[in-house]
Amino acid sequence: MKIQRLLAVVKKEFLHVFRDWRSLYLSLCIPVILIMLFGYALTLDLRKVPTVVFDQSRSALSRELINLFSGSPYFSMVGYAESYPDLQLALDRGRAMIAIVVPSDFAEKLSGGKNTQIQILADGSDANTSRLAMGYASTIGMIYSSQVTVKRMQALGKKPPDPPAEMISRSWYNPDLRSQNVIIPGIIAIVMVVIAAMLTSVTIAREWETGTMEQLISTPLKGPELIFGKVIPYFVIGMTDVAIAVTLGKWLFRVPIVGNAGLLFATAAIFLSGALFWGMTLSIVLKSQVLANQIAIVSGYLPTLILSGFVFAIENMPLPIQAITYIVPARYFIAILRGIYLKGIGLEILFIDALLLTLYAAVMIVIANKKLKFKLE
Repeated sequence: MKIQRLLAVVKKEFLHVFRDWRSLYLSLCIPVILIMLFGYALTLDLRKVPTVVFDQSRSALSRELINLFSGSPYFSMVGYAESYPDLQLALDRGRAMIAIVVPSDFAEKLSGGKNTQIQILADGSDANTSRLAMGYASTIGMIYSSQVTVKRMQALGKKPPDPPAEMISRSWYNPDLRSQNVIIPGIIAIVMVVIAAMLTSVTIAREWETGTMEQLISTPLKGPELIFGKVIPYFVIGMTDVAIAVTLGKWLFRVPIVGNAGLLFATAAIFLSGALFWGMTLSIVLKSQVLANQIAIVSGYLPTLILSGFVFAIENMPLPIQAITYIVPARYFIAILRGIYLKGIGLEILFIDALLLTLYAAVMIVIANKKLKFKLE
């Protein structure tokens, strides 16, 4: 490989990139769009769940209970129902996700020292949010029950008993349990896969479609010189996109990097290299810009989104699907990103993930070169 010929290809590809300003702007805008879209729209935090109340008791005690819900950041009172059909209508139309039903004898039983029940209805069409909302509602119910017990003991002139055991929970990493702290690192992998699929999957195919590939074959240019010369400009663009995604994550969503930023960019460079050479391989084999671009997006974006642990926990997947995730490179890269972002750990723990990521990049480089050598011979 001669540096002069390599730099000539790099210069030629950079000129093409700058001439095609629409693609350049798009490649630089995609990180902003994805960060904004996923960061704001894809949130797993429970906040202000629309709630409707059917208070049949209409007493001071029932109002105390309702005030606990309305004062919580997890629930937002959207109305009061007068009957069960009103509750059903609110749930059917999506105006409310949670309904609270207070029985008519609520105050009477509590005042008489008897136990009573409160009904919580949830819209199960959104199973995850409903499950979380039901859990928070149960917690509020336990708090209210504890308050009632304390008042009863005080009314009898007794001291409320101390709980025999008290559980104190703490989130070791991500102490605020903000979903953005988990989502933003994963978006970096999504950005890199999309950029790689969009850019390098059309490079060699474009040469074939425009008829310039035959001219390149007739020159002293070697296969590795052509491949690396075409990849380098897009590698620079990809790493720029990584810097944009990291900066926006910290600026917009206050997601700091706890660990080594240098390690983050180093592993990002390895993952990006593998993704770029995968797109290059498709471009070499398929010789069609449209087909190569589509297959690159489908084979890169969908596995990264679904099978990498970015959104869905791998441990909850069926065993055959869990086995498939081991061949998805984004699985290891997202594990590295979250380890650096949230835990502040380094290669002493992330070594295996980094090694597998490096193996993936090396395999993609070898395959791309072998495929193109066959075409240049």
